[in-house]
Amino acid sequence: MSTFTVHAPPLRPGESTADPERFVFVRDGFHVWAFLLAPLWLLAHRLWIALAGYVALGILLGLAFRLIGVPQGAQFAVGVLIGLLVGFEASTLWRWTLARRGWKPVGFAVGDDAEEAERRFFAAWSQNSAARALNDAPPLPPPPAKFATPVWRGPPSPSDVIGLFPEPERKP
Repeated sequence: MSTFTVHAPPLRPGESTADPERFVFVRDGFHVWAFLLAPLWLLAHRLWIALAGYVALGILLGLAFRLIGVPQGAQFAVGVLIGLLVGFEASTLWRWTLARRGWKPVGFAVGDDAEEAERRFFAAWSQNSAARALNDAPPLPPPPAKFATPVWRGPPSPSDVIGLFPEPERKP
């Protein structure tokens, strides 16, 4: 089962609520296509700043490797490691870009695929919307936390045990 974060778009002029058909579901986890074809995946998801950083890093590393004289095998290994980093952090880059564009996270969903996650999310969302419509009162704030006042006992006595094991008694 995959976990998806759900993001609502910024409101258009004249809208009071976001259109649910425009919600975006971003899957957590490793993105194979972002690992294999990072520039194309970044282009497909319109992650322009991440793409610019990827290209700049590639150019800088290429120049540095050429100046230092790094062997081809090491260059390939570094390229694979950068691809792995992009694959693992692809969803984070996507969420960061959405947040930068004004999209708001509205929840998360779990499902075998995106379609099942959408069904589950919208079923729970519509049920919560109906419950909120029945109860027009704003939700109550959480009760204040109650903490116990610490008790000052003074310095420990020789018979108090501090730690997991008491000190062995000394024999005269």
